[in-house]
Amino acid sequence: MSYHNLDKKRTGILFFDMLNVYFRGADEASQRLMEPIVANCVRIMNAGRKANIPIFYAKADHRPDYIDCFTQVADTDIHGTPWPDPAHPQRFMPPPTQGSWTGEVIDELKPQSGDYIIAKHRWSAFHQTHLELSLRTRRIDTIVLAGGSTEIGIASTVYSARDSDYNLVIITDACISPNKDCHDIFMKRIFPRVARMRTTDQVIGMMG
Repeated sequence: MSYHNLDKKRTGILFFDMLNVYFRGADEASQRLMEPIVANCVRIMNAGRKANIPIFYAKADHRPDYIDCFTQVADTDIHGTPWPDPAHPQRFMPPPTQGSWTGEVIDELKPQSGDYIIAKHRWSAFHQTHLELSLRTRRIDTIVLAGGSTEIGIASTVYSARDSDYNLVIITDACISPNKDCHDIFMKRIFPRVARMRTTDQVIGMMG
């Protein structure tokens, strides 16, 4: 493993929840804020394809009746606001469902034949999915990670990858969260302990 470069034969790119429901289903103001994230992910995808680096898409995937979802008892909603009725918390938003527009990867990053689709049912892209098996069979030991949300699915996947002995490169300008304070804490204080933090330009340079 080289600190400054990526071994293209041992690297995989993982886009996390780059889905219509979060990007194209959001309000116009939120979409404008997310456009730079989309643009950077597209640059990474194109550079990865040019370098023949395998591309993985982790995407939430739930039954239309949501019976496979679980609402935990917690103090606050996704924005840190206490529930009006803590005994009956509500879901943050209807999660993406199987076969629906909401659950599809945005057109700008549309998967191609040979890419990996990782249908997940909880926050981590590793939890009870075939991600690790697919990485192992390609002899991949380094994951380049982008997407959102930073403190939710990205963080959960980072911890799972770390505990499974993968090296991580997190693209700082290709990850997003609706909570900037949480995003900044993870990017500046937490993730650097387990990953290399790099911009889109730097990661493209590392691909050679």
